[in-house]
Amino acid sequence: MQRRLVATALALCAACAPALAQDAWPARPVRFVVNFPAGGPLDLLARAVGDTLQRELKQPFVVENRPGAAGNIGADAVAKAAADGHTVLFTIDSTSTVNPHIYQGMPFKPADLQPLVIMGSSGLLVGVHPSNGFKTLADLVAAGKTRGVTFSSAGNGSPGHLAAEMATQATGIRITHVPYKGNAPAVQAVLSGEVTGGVLATPGMLPHVKAGKMTALAVTSSRRSTLAPEVPTVREAGMPQLEQEVLYLAMVPAATPAPVAQAIQNAIEGALARQEIRSRLGSLDMHHEGTAGTAAARRLANLSERYGQVIRATGMKVE
Repeated sequence: MQRRLVATALALCAACAPALAQDAWPARPVRFVVNFPAGGPLDLLARAVGDTLQRELKQPFVVENRPGAAGNIGADAVAKAAADGHTVLFTIDSTSTVNPHIYQGMPFKPADLQPLVIMGSSGLLVGVHPSNGFKTLADLVAAGKTRGVTFSSAGNGSPGHLAAEMATQATGIRITHVPYKGNAPAVQAVLSGEVTGGVLATPGMLPHVKAGKMTALAVTSSRRSTLAPEVPTVREAGMPQLEQEVLYLAMVPAATPAPVAQAIQNAIEGALARQEIRSRLGSLDMHHEGTAGTAAARRLANLSERYGQVIRATGMKVE
């Protein structure tokens, strides 16, 4: 009888061991997979958070860039990774809110990933080459209705691509979308006059605006940019239907145990509360959000419905 009790106790301890191990996060180096190129706002945020957590938690936090297919490649890698909390996706909302509507063969389902926290949000800057003579968003729309305009974006399925499609649907202007491989070459296309303008991340465009090489017409966020407070929002410019913000998220595989997911969420939220990270957010033109868990999931679902309506109406697709 005593031997049976000992055996039962040992079996119960063995069953509890994985749960105990899961609670001790991180147990080894953590990989932050960024599904867009190095040097962009998402990448810089991931590195800032990783550096902070590495100092605090005494484990390496390694940033790995896995760009391609508007974020699908990196997101797929995390969706298929071990659900033990040691692979975390740093992404923007379009991976979950836009890509499922425009890609014919998604390598993963949005439900394969669970959002932990929306770390920040930012708008895009509508910028044009000065040679066009546009001073306001209304000038651009008027020209787009008569002769059409060309607009660069950071790639098919990117927030700038969606913004162009939203403008087409909302205003009836003729926009020829020209995708590039990343924000930097898309900005260069505007600077060279290769395209009329672009809807791109503010930090990459603002130095050229200040140098007089580009004209800023509006920002797509609900509030003015802290980096360019003189530039009106699209709502202030009379076109609230063009309002759009990019959300920056941390996500993990859907099967990640709740205690582990909560530990990661707490760690990231703790990092975001630090002044140096808040300053970093500000320098990247990001507004701190902090929406987490089920509230973050609901926000993504609502955006997916909104963007899905635009995409279906415009026929926006990526092969």
